Amino acid sequence: MPVAKISPSMLSCDFANLACEAKRMSKNGADWLHLDVMDGHFVPNLTMGAPIISAIRPHTEAYFDCHMMVSNPSQWVNDIAKAGGQMYTFHIEATQDPIGLIKQIHEAGMQAGVAIKPGTPIEAVVGEVAELCDMILVMTVEPGFGGQRFMAQCMPKVEALRRMYPKLDIEVDGGLSLETIDASADAGANVIVAGTGIFKAEKPDEVIAVFKEKVNKAQQTKFAA
Repeated sequence: MPVAKISPSMLSCDFANLACEAKRMSKNGADWLHLDVMDGHFVPNLTMGAPIISAIRPHTEAYFDCHMMVSNPSQWVNDIAKAGGQMYTFHIEATQDPIGLIKQIHEAGMQAGVAIKPGTPIEAVVGEVAELCDMILVMTVEPGFGGQRFMAQCMPKVEALRRMYPKLDIEVDGGLSLETIDASADAGANVIVAGTGIFKAEKPDEVIAVFKEKVNKAQQTKFAA
């Protein structure tokens, strides 16, 4: 049964103090760190890339959850692996060969995640893709910018995937907060990405603890085999 993994989105951190922010999140109980890589093509924004990830890597032992919002995801696999990435999540909408890309990511020594936008049906990943990947990310906002409102209409996709793949990590990203964690946990998500909901909280440790408690309770009571 998948356990809760809380992955604060570094997109909402103080970029002038990336190393300190990474350490702060780990100290507050984060399991992963979510690193948004945007190329200005797949999404209309630019963020960090492999050099920034490489710069943060020596300062934390946290698991690096790299969300690749890029138009040519196969191009960056080796760079992200060398930088210290551990989960390489590409968008199904950005590739014509997801199976080949998953194999490329595994060969580079990383786990492979597959993301779907709010408007993309789960049929895009059901089957061989889901069976070969290590995680499915269901976006709960349109990719590209932080601080957007949570889209509850994406929850049926999460629940359907959890029913089909009870042992798979299923991640949600976008608008997660104390107000929206119940819907995500009850739908079956176990990997929770939150930016402002954690970084702007007065007590991030308490938010992370609540997220974990709600996710683990839902997994044990609603989705346990």
